[in-house]
Amino acid sequence: MMGRLKGDQSQLFYEFHLDDAVPADHLVREIDAVLDLSWVHAELAPHYPSIGRPSIDPVLMIRMLIVGYVFAIRSERALCREVKVNLAYRWFCKLSIEDQIPDHSAFSRARNDRFRDSDIFRRVFERIVGACIGAGLVGGEGFAVDASLIAADANKQRSIPGSEWSSKELDPQEVRRAAKEYLATLDDAAFGAASDVTPKFVSPSDPAAQWTGAMRGPAFFAYADNYLIDVKFGIIMDVEASRAIRQAEVGAAKTMIERTQECFDIKPDRLAADTAYGSAANLNWLVNEKEIAPHIPVIDKSKREDGTFSREDFTFDKERNVYICPAFNILSTTGKIMTGDMLAYRASIPDCAACAFKTRCCPKEPARKILRSIYEEARDVARAIAKTDAFEQSCRERKRVEMLFAHLKRILRLGRLRLRGPRGAQFEFTLAAIAQNLRRLAKLMARPPPAVAACVA
Repeated sequence: MMGRLKGDQSQLFYEFHLDDAVPADHLVREIDAVLDLSWVHAELAPHYPSIGRPSIDPVLMIRMLIVGYVFAIRSERALCREVKVNLAYRWFCKLSIEDQIPDHSAFSRARNDRFRDSDIFRRVFERIVGACIGAGLVGGEGFAVDASLIAADANKQRSIPGSEWSSKELDPQEVRRAAKEYLATLDDAAFGAASDVTPKFVSPSDPAAQWTGAMRGPAFFAYADNYLIDVKFGIIMDVEASRAIRQAEVGAAKTMIERTQECFDIKPDRLAADTAYGSAANLNWLVNEKEIAPHIPVIDKSKREDGTFSREDFTFDKERNVYICPAFNILSTTGKIMTGDMLAYRASIPDCAACAFKTRCCPKEPARKILRSIYEEARDVARAIAKTDAFEQSCRERKRVEMLFAHLKRILRLGRLRLRGPRGAQFEFTLAAIAQNLRRLAKLMARPPPAVAACVA
């Protein structure tokens, strides 16, 4: 006999337990088991007045935002609708079936006021990283760093040529929030101070966004999302927003390494990165200042492709500070630094004129010249490491950070920013990193691999 639903919804009272409606294996249960926000009220207390109407609970707002980023709900309007009808989200946010959902506008006010002043999401991120360290998910020996471009909320059709843009003409009292943040970061190493090159286009609605064609497709406005990860399980140790140019990304990497050391007292033995981080100055900073082995390909343009001798064909005598050419002539330097960080070593004109190798060495010049970086010793350290098996292993481990960026864009759907300005970008990047670390922590703690199980035991 065919059954039929009675459709009787006239019952007045129901016995209902919200906890029973959430499946035992739902991701919200796993995340709730590893998420501790009991400290948030004390942290935010100085930013709330002692009198007046009670505000929306900040822990509720933080939990709702975590839901939004973990489950790729990109709009705060949509987030409020989803939490209203989804019982699992209600359970995670500690709401009863009858509790009202905050209006979406409350998130904007809190983000631009108390949350920004307290930097609460940086604190949440650090607490979660601390939980990952306590759970044995951070090895602390090998780190990897990389950056990925995220499209900014800026329209090319409404941009102006960079040659016509002047930050001096902006009045901080009249411009919008994104432009104010742009003015505040003009001297920041990750933004205005990273390069003095005039961009091709500038967006008046978000001047800090960088016009870039680095993706080898149509150019667009973007920010760089920088990750510093521990390669053991791919835990994000730090996250930083910067301009979408190489100099800013290298500066952000230094900031993240120093901040991780200061916050968690962890400094890696080795750092894996791609060639963008292989500048001489950066390698010198890693080798001589931080004592970190750079598993990074060296940026080297000394190789010649025209059949003449390259710099590697010359021998450097460190004690005498000279180069010796294949014909055993001397190339010396005055010690004057030329462009950037380069010293010029020159052979004498009579030696080159009488040399049998002149056509293979300097056929178009009276004498051979070689440029050597003042940080060449650090570059030599990186070159030596690049020949080892450990370097090959680091190249494989570095793919973990690339996988995190793929997850960020494809699963969490953070391919384009909703918020504008450097702070807006940092807000979104930090929340996304929180979501990724929480997902990793929750899954590994729920089904720990042998290494983690042994650590927890």
